[in-house]
Parts: sequence; C-alpha cells; structure tokens
Amino acid sequence: MTGLRVLAAGPGVTIQDGGRHGSLRYGVTVAGPMDPLAHALANRALGNEPDAAAIEISLGGIEITAEDRPLTFAVAGGAFQITLDGQVLPGACVASLEPGATLKLRAGPAGVWCYLAVCGGIDVPPVLGSRATHGRTRMGGLEGRMLQAGDRLRTAAPAGTGIATGAILAPLLERPPEAIRVLLGPQHDYFAADQIEAFLTGPWTISIRGDRMACFLEGPKLTHRLGFNIPSDGVAMGAIQVPGEGLPIVLMADRQSTGGYPKIATVIGVDLGRLAQARPATQIRFQAVSHAQAVQALAEERAFLAGAILVEPLTRRTFSSDFLLGLTLVDGWIDALRPCLELKPPPR
Repeated sequence: MTGLRVLAAGPGVTIQDGGRHGSLRYGVTVAGPMDPLAHALANRALGNEPDAAAIEISLGGIEITAEDRPLTFAVAGGAFQITLDGQVLPGACVASLEPGATLKLRAGPAGVWCYLAVCGGIDVPPVLGSRATHGRTRMGGLEGRMLQAGDRLRTAAPAGTGIATGAILAPLLERPPEAIRVLLGPQHDYFAADQIEAFLTGPWTISIRGDRMACFLEGPKLTHRLGFNIPSDGVAMGAIQVPGEGLPIVLMADRQSTGGYPKIATVIGVDLGRLAQARPATQIRFQAVSHAQAVQALAEERAFLAGAILVEPLTRRTFSSDFLLGLTLVDGWIDALRPCLELKPPPR
C-alpha cells in the first residue's frame, strides 16, 4: 500500500531522518536534515519521534497527493508558500490530505528548507540504521536519490489519532540569520588575535556555491598564524574550516568525515538551522559564546520539543496576496464564506 505520490519535485527534495549516526569513523556521512529543529518540530506536531523520516524540500518545491487514505501531515521550516487544493495554509501547520487532493509547497519570502512529515513517518528501507538520503553515495532514502514526479512513498502506520490541525505555534522558528553563535576552536590557535576578531566582526555573505555539504562564505580573507594544513581529524556539522585562500567554509549535513584545514570555530547546534535557512547573498556575523551558553540554548530547544506542541485551529479561510491582487475589488464585494468565490454587485 502506498501513501503519497509525488506529482512534481524541484531539485534538492529528499527523504531525511535524524541522520546516520555511529558510522562517521568509517567514512560514512551522517546526512540528516539541514535544519534539525524544523525537521523535529514537524514530526513532533504529529506525535512522531523527532528523528522520524520526513521529506526535506528545497527552493524548487514539491507537489504531492495522497493515494489510498487520508493522511495527516505537518509542515515546518522556512517561510514557504503552502496550498492545499488552492487553499492557503500557514507556513507551519498540521492538516489532512485527502486522496486526490493536491498539496503544493513553493519557496516563499524567506528560508531555504522546509519539512513535510506525515503521521507515522515515511517508510523506506533503512541503510545502516537510517533512512536519511546521501546523494553523493546514493545511500538511503528512495534509491539514494532526490525525489521526482511519479515516485510513490509508503507511509508507516499512524502513531495515534485525534491530532489537532491548524497553525503550529513555534516562536523558536523565528530565527533572524544575522548573528550565528559559535564556539571558538578546536584550532583557533592557528589564527592570531586580530584574525579571530576579523572572523567575528565580518560581515560574511552567503555564497551561491553552497549545498548540503557546505556553506561557503565571502568576505575578508583570513590569514593563518601556523599554516593552513593540519593532520586530518573528524569534523562535526557546523565546523568552520579556513583553507589556504582564507575564506571560511561551514560544513553541513552532508559533510565529509574528516578534514585537514584548521577549524577556527564551530556553529552551536541550536544555530545550525538558522544558518542553513539563510539564502545566498544574506549577510551574517558570528558571535562567540561560552560552552555553558551553548548547552543552555540546547537544553531550551530540547525542552520545547519535549513539551506539547501548540496548534491553533484555523478560524478563517486565508488567501494569498497574489490571489487577492488578481481580483477586481472595485464596484463589488466578495463573500469569503461561499465555496465558489464570485464578484457580486454591492447591495442597494
């Protein structure tokens, strides 16, 4: 039995769970979501485990339908445009997808990644204990590749019933990208004090070169005090390498397992999604924090995800600005409660 059928998919749409952990020492990439908070939130709003498999959607968007039975879904992430059979939904929401109905997600005014979770999770065969897609090695997900039109996805048995539908109330998703918090090191001693100050002062511009493997930054070139080659060692998501050219590279979900450039700092876990959602040409700065501050931020995020996810019922139909601007509102009025909208003469 299938659950979802892909009608259209842009580049960068894959299946991701919490990641392929435990095998990095063997050279196996973790993969997983670019925005861990948004991915976990979409799952938690449905009662799924936070690391359940969901669909990660990039700027190209996706169109999808249910085939056999109604499916409860949740969306969270960037400010994408979401419509269900033409009805506009909030950017973070829980709703029901009926068989034959069309759910469309398109890039909106902000953000790069959006997550579509279904009740029970996406059911694809795990590889090394994970359903996460790593495209470079064609591992995990659906045949190790991006989703495309015609794909059919099985969904696991629903985790429960009585799930509230409506807008997800998630203030933690409001994350302006300007200041990205980092822990200095582990090789910040390879840089003189003035270079660390230059790194923290910036500003840095997100390059268009980035992908799921790394975020490239443009800005002042940094110089190395002790050279730019080190014995290769393990890298974490968020590690900021500075190669010989002096421009930092932030390693992301599809990063390699080891690296041989000095790492001036590491983005704290809570801010990984904040950075991932910043579009090319966005300017950012880095802010050094203490280990205690990083741990406190992580504890607050975990407490939020462990608690009840608040969902506010939709009390009125909403319409996109493009739809409203396309209507002629002079010398007429619209009855927004009627299933079929039509212009009417004003009452006399």
